[in-house]
Amino acid sequence: METTAAATAAERRRPLFTTEELGGRAVYRVQAATVAAGILLVLYYRATRVPAAGEGRAAWLGMAAAELWFAVYWVIAQSVRWRPFRRRTFRDRLAERYEQNLPGVDIFVCTADPQSEPPSLVISTILSVMAYNYPSEKISVYLSDDGGSILTFYALWEASIFAKKWLPFCKRYNIEPRSPAAYFSESKVHHNLCIPKEWALIKNLYEEMRERIDTATMSGKIPEEMKLKHKGFDEWNSDFTLKNHQPIVQILIDGKNRNAIDDDRNVLPTLVYVAREKRPQYHHNFKAGALNALIRVSSVISDSPVILNVDCDMYSNNSDSIRDALCFFLDEEMGQKIGFVQYPQIFNNMTQNDIYGNSFNVSYHVEMCGLDSVGGCLYIGTGCFHRREILCGRIFSKDYKENWNRGIKERGKENINEIEEKATSLVTCTYEHRTQWGNDIGVKYGFPAEDIITGLAIHCRGWESAFINPKRAAFLGLAPSTLAQNILQHKRWSEGNLTIFLSKYCSFLFGHGKIKLQLQMGYCICGLWAANSLPTLYYVTLYGLYEALLSGDTLKGWWNGQRMWMVKSITSYLYGFIDTIRKCVGMSKMSFEVTAKAILCGMIVFINMPIYEAMFLRKDNGRIPTAVTLASIGFTTTAAVGEGEYGRQGGVQIPFQAATVAAGKLLVLYYRATHMPAGGEGRAAWVGMEAAEVMYTVGRPVVCPVRRRTFKDRLAERLVTFVRYNCLSSNWILVHA
Repeated sequence: METTAAATAAERRRPLFTTEELGGRAVYRVQAATVAAGILLVLYYRATRVPAAGEGRAAWLGMAAAELWFAVYWVIAQSVRWRPFRRRTFRDRLAERYEQNLPGVDIFVCTADPQSEPPSLVISTILSVMAYNYPSEKISVYLSDDGGSILTFYALWEASIFAKKWLPFCKRYNIEPRSPAAYFSESKVHHNLCIPKEWALIKNLYEEMRERIDTATMSGKIPEEMKLKHKGFDEWNSDFTLKNHQPIVQILIDGKNRNAIDDDRNVLPTLVYVAREKRPQYHHNFKAGALNALIRVSSVISDSPVILNVDCDMYSNNSDSIRDALCFFLDEEMGQKIGFVQYPQIFNNMTQNDIYGNSFNVSYHVEMCGLDSVGGCLYIGTGCFHRREILCGRIFSKDYKENWNRGIKERGKENINEIEEKATSLVTCTYEHRTQWGNDIGVKYGFPAEDIITGLAIHCRGWESAFINPKRAAFLGLAPSTLAQNILQHKRWSEGNLTIFLSKYCSFLFGHGKIKLQLQMGYCICGLWAANSLPTLYYVTLYGLYEALLSGDTLKGWWNGQRMWMVKSITSYLYGFIDTIRKCVGMSKMSFEVTAKAILCGMIVFINMPIYEAMFLRKDNGRIPTAVTLASIGFTTTAAVGEGEYGRQGGVQIPFQAATVAAGKLLVLYYRATHMPAGGEGRAAWVGMEAAEVMYTVGRPVVCPVRRRTFKDRLAERLVTFVRYNCLSSNWILVHA
């Protein structure tokens, strides 16, 4: 008995996760020391070589200020790069100790607009998180629909039916990923792992379901016979609008009902649809308000001690993510102080070379790991597991003991209708009035970056966090696929972070005495993104402009100088460098002949590489439509061929050119007419572009030019006759005079 007890105690002392310092830090510290020395030398030079008044002193001081700013920001960035950690979990140990006593997990998914976030995309995420490698009876999935759309509710109802076949299929063959959209798009990889007949059956069922959902979404209507299959459809009446409707809570699958089983007779996860009440006179606090509503609704339905929130376009790519997160919470030595576990936000729709910089690889492999080493990583708003209690405002205490069994016991005598009615009362517009929701309880209100400030508040209450980046990504989502989307997203992020930095929640103020100085500095890395723009603009533009104007250049002359410097840097200087190296090593006596045509062609190709990629290589939403590509090729080809060949062929190219140009214009107009966006999605701009293209088509008719040719020999013959006639006439006049 004593031996067994000792073995059990020893087993419990074995950690459920380990922390390892990233390699290569010694080399980095040496490099950082040299950079620091260089920065000090630059600042010393600026301070000791200030020009006299009137000799460019203002510009010099501006440069010094910009360099000082960059030096300070560099020091702030070192707070997370000096000693980054990497976490590794032991799921086998978790299973040995807690398999029979695993806690319940509530999963929150938020959506807001069925047009920008198609319901078929949303339910793929829902199905992926329902199919975790985890006891289904301990999973509850909540969908917050801030769009209040019957289309989204219909899609979720379809998903609840399909889940009865999808979940057994996933667990029978242990497939990854468990989003049906992602799984069947990779069918060539996974097809051989399943029985072909069963694989084809599930695939057909999914495609039929998706077709029904997409058809309903495009038409904006649900078939009347479908509305009779669930009482929830009755919530949408003639008075229901997006910004003015009653609260809705509908439990589509009750996981605590023994009759809620899949085709293998296993219990299904709980599945709940939530639409908060919306009234024009009340502010709804966007995503933060939706998450707080889900916290309250889930407290009366499942009340699990662990909460995961994911964006509707971030599907689960790793079915063991819950178990990995629980390794941190349930660790006997270190788990008590961990308040949340954050996974990276990784995208699966990026181009090969990531032309828009969406990967964040350095941030996740270095900065987030570095934050983890000084007290905790940031909460980034998705892919994060929280203790329910910390979202409800609990302050860390060594004496606090988490009740991991909460929410698991059987429900009392309340029936499902009573529970829905009780939950509905928690998501009304007035429920939060004169309460601490959005302040001390729940996700913070009042800031665009509600996730960052919520994580900071949790850290300031004494909790720590952990960052885990497993080999198989836990979640995959969709990055902005166009330049405009990318710029808009980063504008929103930088604006939200700077707003926090300039408020009372600045980490240096709010976190003073509560969190480590390195963590305070770490929060400022993203908080100062926007502020970095001013010294950057001054450093790369204004000082050079000042020098040029002081030297007698004009504004346009300075601009042309900058342009030609860039041209020469990637052409003349590059060719000269290559020639010199080749001659030095004796490889060849050949050299580059720099001509105007070579420079121009090289520059055009180099500058427009992203456009060529969008025309011919990209497969995402950033791809240029085929009709536009064909029209562009038609325009350029006919212009080049027509103008170049007309003079030599007497105009025979003109009819052919006109026909091809006309075909190209018709293709463009056809594309505009058949791909018009829905209202509010840039439709006005689209119509304006179409009107401009019609004007160009009508206002630029194709005309047949003519060429004049002279006959100098005939002119010479006629001039001789003319002169003779004039001479005879003159003689006749003289004789008769």
